[in-house]
Amino acid sequence: MNLADRLRARIANDGPMPLSDYMSACLLDPAEGYYVTRDPLGSAGDFVTAPEVSQMFGELLGLSLAQAWLNQGAPSPVTLAEPGPGRGTLMADILRATRGVPGFHAAAQVHLVEASPTLRAAQATRVPQATWHDRLDTLPQQPLFLVANEFFDALPIRQFQRDGTNWRERVVGLRDDRLTLGLTDPTPHATLAHRLADTRDGDIVEICPTLAPAASAIGERISAHGGAALIIDYGDWTSLGDTFQAVQGHRIVDPFADPGQADLTAHVDFNALAAAAAPARHSRVTPQGVFLERLGITARAQALAGRLTGSAQEALVAAHRRLTHPAEMGDHFKVMGLFPDTQAPPPGVMQ
Repeated sequence: MNLADRLRARIANDGPMPLSDYMSACLLDPAEGYYVTRDPLGSAGDFVTAPEVSQMFGELLGLSLAQAWLNQGAPSPVTLAEPGPGRGTLMADILRATRGVPGFHAAAQVHLVEASPTLRAAQATRVPQATWHDRLDTLPQQPLFLVANEFFDALPIRQFQRDGTNWRERVVGLRDDRLTLGLTDPTPHATLAHRLADTRDGDIVEICPTLAPAASAIGERISAHGGAALIIDYGDWTSLGDTFQAVQGHRIVDPFADPGQADLTAHVDFNALAAAAAPARHSRVTPQGVFLERLGITARAQALAGRLTGSAQEALVAAHRRLTHPAEMGDHFKVMGLFPDTQAPPPGVMQ
């Protein structure tokens, strides 16, 4: 019985399931989960992330974290971590760019948080010195310097549609034996009571049950031991509207048509993330393009372009545009920094 059949059988037996349960099954099912069974990145996969676009992205993030480490007195040892590290490209770029920072590599212990055996194997070829974890809360209790690029958007969400002063949850059920979205009966939800002030009838609000534990694990270590985190993802300060989507072959597809065969994501609620990371402080949410320009990506691109000609130079120019232009990744992705109460934010973001 394949994943789609198992989901249909579960719904037929137990009734409609929250969207979060559906996402978890599609992404992490041990036999057919999207992240468990494949490498989804690159032109041959389903999507491309910023580290795959250009080495400049990882280089600048690495230098931002290394400068934060210097600003905090160069503690040792420290955890240099990345959850959801894809192929390991970003961490490899970070390590290459920070080789010249005196003492940083001697202090840094590399830890990767990854559930996929397929991706762990790819990461091991690029970052062989890493230690792997299944969860963020098992990272060492010591200063933490972390980058999370497109990690939080893949955490499963629940969706609620406002109905007067009540809420109806959008759940996955069956219609003519096909997986589809439906609505529960209206009911009060104490956790959404505060959203009655900034929503209207019919508005959709998304909550991510696993965001708070993940953000708390990061914030607790940074607050208690020092460090800094850079969170890069698409989203907004507060959740509003239906942002759940499926991507397959670089196209938006029906998220219920082929369970386990498409990447499922939703926008990140940065307000909820910041609240969960307390008592660590958070920066303003900054567009990715602005963040990278503050770190000097244009000067870096010009230096690299001077060594290239022809199609290689054109590709570098196109990569710079893709990472920074407002019409591409520049405004679509946002950056938030986390840092101790007694310290300045990492370079590139502002309080």
